[in-house]
Amino acid sequence: MKAKFVSAVAIVLAISITSVQAQIVRKAHSQHARIKQGVRSGELTRAEAVNLRNGQKQVRQEVKAAKADGVVTAAERKEIKQDQRQESRKIARKKHNRRDRG
Repeated sequence: MKAKFVSAVAIVLAISITSVQAQIVRKAHSQHARIKQGVRSGELTRAEAVNLRNGQKQVRQEVKAAKADGVVTAAERKEIKQDQRQESRKIARKKHNRRDRG
């Protein structure tokens, strides 16, 4: 009975960790699409887009560094999610700052 409980807890924990990592990946794809859409619509200048892409690159490097030891800790996930939120706010600010490619 105890072994079944421990294995069930391990499975639930593994699923929750992978779902958090999947959320991080989905957020990165979403932010990339927002930048791409901003360039297409003219809401973002080329310099703004380059700046935003560099921010996304830094987040990707942070994720890669977190995965390097094989385990992404809760603290690392929290920091990555915080950085993604910060980048998301940057995208929103730059898309609505009254500058355009026109």
